Amino acid sequence: MAMTQSRGVQGMLREGHKHFSGLDEAVLKNIDACKQLSTITRTSLGPNGNQSLLQTHVFKTLMCCPNSNNNDNDDDLGMNKMVINHLDKLFVTNDAATIVNELEVQHPAAKLLVLASKAQQEEIGDGANLTISFAGELLENAEELIRSGLHPSDVISGYTKAIDKVIEILAELVEEGSETMDVRNMDEVVLRMKAAVASKQFGQEDILCPLIAEACIQVCPKNPANFNVDNVRVAKLLGGGLNNSRIVRGMVLKIDAVGCIKRMEKAKIVVIAGGVDTSATETKGTVLIQSAEQLENYAKTEEAKVEELIKAVADSGAKVIVSGAAVGEMALHFCERYKLMVLKVASKFELRRFCRTTGAVSLLKLSQPNPDDLGYADSVSVEEIGGARVTIVKNEEGGNSVSTLVLRGSTDSILDDLERAVDDGVNTYKAMCRDSRIIPGAAATEIELARKLKEFSFKETGGAVYEKRRVRTTYFAPFGVRVRVKFRVCCLPIRPAPEEPNHCESLVSSCALINKPEPEADSF
Repeated sequence: MAMTQSRGVQGMLREGHKHFSGLDEAVLKNIDACKQLSTITRTSLGPNGNQSLLQTHVFKTLMCCPNSNNNDNDDDLGMNKMVINHLDKLFVTNDAATIVNELEVQHPAAKLLVLASKAQQEEIGDGANLTISFAGELLENAEELIRSGLHPSDVISGYTKAIDKVIEILAELVEEGSETMDVRNMDEVVLRMKAAVASKQFGQEDILCPLIAEACIQVCPKNPANFNVDNVRVAKLLGGGLNNSRIVRGMVLKIDAVGCIKRMEKAKIVVIAGGVDTSATETKGTVLIQSAEQLENYAKTEEAKVEELIKAVADSGAKVIVSGAAVGEMALHFCERYKLMVLKVASKFELRRFCRTTGAVSLLKLSQPNPDDLGYADSVSVEEIGGARVTIVKNEEGGNSVSTLVLRGSTDSILDDLERAVDDGVNTYKAMCRDSRIIPGAAATEIELARKLKEFSFKETGGAVYEKRRVRTTYFAPFGVRVRVKFRVCCLPIRPAPEEPNHCESLVSSCALINKPEPEADSF
């Protein structure tokens, strides 16, 4: 068998595989796969589609622009996509992170773009769509250069030099004084968070941003660089609207209390991961009972042991028992007798967050806890919100490291979209804690980068100049605007006062420098 086995790559792959190599088969096919992925997501870039939906209140079609009567490329932005995953679950969203997650991309090259967008989403909280769209445009321009005869290594070298120049230019565009931002200042945090939240929930950012900022500031540690996004939780409850959402300094568990006791104030808490029930051996045991008296004593012995354990917990000062597994009927009976509130948290992740919120140490089994193992909460109560019973664990005096944003909405789809917007806002706050520098928005930075790269490209010599100009030209491509072809300036329908200068005309004249034709010798 060893003699008939193929050597090299052919022998390592399964039967029926295909092996591609060379420029046409490998490089250009990989570029084509990335371009197809970019084509899917780029039409969902920006809030324009959502704005049209808000204005018309009509969802004309899912896979086409809501404003279908307008043929401008700029109106194709913000489209919603309808995605059905392998579980037949329907998603209607323009969030690129959700789209690429549910697409199940198989192509290795396209997977690299998916991983890059996920890293962007986790690190910054925004820009996942721009990452894919911009990468697709860079690859499209690189394909033209490769077909014209340039080697891929030369293209990579030019792009690398352009990236270094872009980073250098960005440092010059930083707004003066933004390095010293106070991450605990509500107004400054809300101002910088609005852009990221508005990309997911256009028109709702004025309601969401103050809630997200308050939750983040509550759990911000002494060293803001150590901010943990997992400390801001989201509880989605059906009913009501976004205006009914609120912040809870603590945790909101979508469970009801086990037993009759539904509220405790200033409670010490014991957490038991193994459950509150009588212990049993791993192997089967046989007990020989010869009389009714022996049977009665056997049951009494078990009850006495359980009561002894529950009494030991009550004597330690604990008022609330949180179980990570089953709660036995006999144990619950004695918990009611000793006025102990019982909660059952099935998720080990929620149990871990509960311990972090209250400062409790999880015990393996039911036993008498040490004082250091007990947690504390100002109040543990069961409330009914929108027809659902939830347990709210509050710690208003501080000291907790978890804050929960209770979101209200009419459907699960709306709540999922709101949760994604909250995640973007929290990640934006995390980025602000690490680096608070800001640069101009509304494509002003992209315009300046394109202008500076154009100047830089004319100073360079050799083949790398073409790649730099490709980067410069590509900056507007994800927005549906080609700098070398046209540049549209859209402004509000407000006429300037007679004594004031026409800012739109000055902006157009400034942009004319970018749209200036290049010499014939330098064309590509």
